[in-house]
Amino acid sequence: MFWIASAITLVFLALLLVAEWFDSQRLRWAVKPVASTAFIAAAWAAGALDSAYGVAVIVGLALSWWGDVLLIPKGQTRVFQAGVIAFLLGHVAYSIGFVVRGVDPVWFAGAAVALVAVAAVVLRWLWPNVGSAMKGAVIAYVVVISTMVALAIGTVAAHGDFTILVGAVIFYLSDLSVARERFVKQGFINRIWGLPFYYVAQLVLAWTVMAASGG
Repeated sequence: MFWIASAITLVFLALLLVAEWFDSQRLRWAVKPVASTAFIAAAWAAGALDSAYGVAVIVGLALSWWGDVLLIPKGQTRVFQAGVIAFLLGHVAYSIGFVVRGVDPVWFAGAAVALVAVAAVVLRWLWPNVGSAMKGAVIAYVVVISTMVALAIGTVAAHGDFTILVGAVIFYLSDLSVARERFVKQGFINRIWGLPFYYVAQLVLAWTVMAASGG
């Protein structure tokens, strides 16, 4: 069932890229919710409900689903902001999951220091084009996703499940594509790499619940 749900995600991801190429809102509405629902199904099939870590991951996936849907409408700032909040809370859910799974504090602290420098570069890149209404949200988002990745590194150091870090880092990178689209330069190029990174990241994180659930 996990592999079937993963395959559905990837098939509808391909269709979503077609929708983005043709800039078809109708096709986006038809395929994006299905692609995102399928990665939730993948986590469920992987045994997400059998462990506290898995529950945190599936909550993160569900919040990401809402973020995906809320980012479909164009030119609606409040809806976009709601989508950003949904994704932010999704990262918080993943972070809670990593803490529940177990984190090496030394590796977490070292990673957090390194990611502060990365965050500073990201903010400097985005800042000239971020409106005053979004500045606080952008800072909060960068802090949260950086913390999520640092916790993923700490979790890998504690348990050795490298796939957790792969999922977290790819998710982080996919967020950069969204930020570039919104604040730097719009274009299909942002979606051609950002969307595959995002959906693969979600599937990788769904996969990680197997180890926690004993699957």
